Amino acid sequence: MQHILEAIKAGASSEEISNLKIPESYRAAYVKRDEADLFDGRESWEKDPRESIHIGEVATPELAPDEVYLAVMASSINFNTVWTSIFEPLPTFGFLDRLGKESEWGARHARDHHVLGSDACGVIIQTGSAVRNWKPGDRVNVHCNYVDDQDPAAHQDSMMASNQRIWGFETNFGGLADLSVVKANQLMPKPEHLSWEESAVNALCASTSYRMLVGDNAARMKQGDNVLIWGASGGLGGYACQLVLNGGGTPVAVVSSDDKVSLLNELGVQHVIDRRAEEYKFWRDETNQDDAEWRRLGKKVRSFTGEDPDIVFEHPGRSTMGASVFVAKRGGKIVTCAATSGYMIEYDNRHLWMRLKKILSSHFANYAEASAMNRLIDQGKIQPILSKTFTLANTGEAANQVHHNLHEGKLGILCLAPEAGEGITNLEKRQSIGENKITLFSRHAEAIEINN
Repeated sequence: MQHILEAIKAGASSEEISNLKIPESYRAAYVKRDEADLFDGRESWEKDPRESIHIGEVATPELAPDEVYLAVMASSINFNTVWTSIFEPLPTFGFLDRLGKESEWGARHARDHHVLGSDACGVIIQTGSAVRNWKPGDRVNVHCNYVDDQDPAAHQDSMMASNQRIWGFETNFGGLADLSVVKANQLMPKPEHLSWEESAVNALCASTSYRMLVGDNAARMKQGDNVLIWGASGGLGGYACQLVLNGGGTPVAVVSSDDKVSLLNELGVQHVIDRRAEEYKFWRDETNQDDAEWRRLGKKVRSFTGEDPDIVFEHPGRSTMGASVFVAKRGGKIVTCAATSGYMIEYDNRHLWMRLKKILSSHFANYAEASAMNRLIDQGKIQPILSKTFTLANTGEAANQVHHNLHEGKLGILCLAPEAGEGITNLEKRQSIGENKITLFSRHAEAIEINN
């Protein structure tokens, strides 16, 4: 891939890039089918992505007509990267095998290795024969909605398609690599004022938050709404806070340390709850929740806003859903997209049905929603929440940090890009938006490291 990197850095023309030789193999982060039982007998927290994630050469797949070869300059770690690496809730090779049975092109994905990664930022090297709107040399971000147009439901909302998948999780050839194959309908323009790694961390989490709060398919936040946001300094919550602030709402953020309180205050969030300092314990034991703690949380939220929240931005799952259903206002909405603390949730249904509340499910975003969020980032109205950057060789360590919640915001991965900070093509725009705003999460993470 070195000749490709040199051409990109030299500013080669579209024609010159299209004539570059695609290598027969490329460097990638992957897990192996024959290691799917590696962690059998261990508790989830004992499973270590550093043991299962391999860095090495994998064979380059053939390019389908609706795909591009992408030189991946940077990627990022998501929770689905962790799930794949620890083979939970089940090995992802089952996803690849099902895709492999769908079509001739799908068969490429059913391999004995799975290349990880559901985010990417890079440069198009070659395009398939059916690609219309993109050309070699284009700098792009990748969103992870992997879908075709042969299901009628997809034409109203592609997330409703029966064969909708998450690229790099339920498909092979993900973004944690020097090269990838990506469908043309996953591509979005790279913001000119951001570096490769600042651009790479956004698409999955930012688009998910957009659909949950702003798009027509979930909570549909309006001006004046009070929004309770769990995990507000994390990969989803960091974008949710910005969307609420930009949309004329009031975020009430929940975090787990004083450092995260100060981070969100600098982001512009006035109302922050440190759940660890206030010792909230929503479960008395493994089977019983504590409704007194729900009431204490509700009282705390009202002390900030004078009202119960119109929307609860929910993704921890089992640990918080009971509290989320309780604290939402009469007629309010609980929008959920994940269950990082457990999938089997419990809540008191009386507080849902008798107070006319709604639980809304949300999963990633369609192309229009992802593009709308990408546009906000390009306009500088939403900032990347990159806190730290690793090399591709250290993907396992980065995934382990996410697994054990040792991070804030998002962790970026340098793939083909040799150094952080490269890829900015509009410095004037960056300066007008503000360096301190763009780098808030990384500056905060650096300060914590120094203080520790």
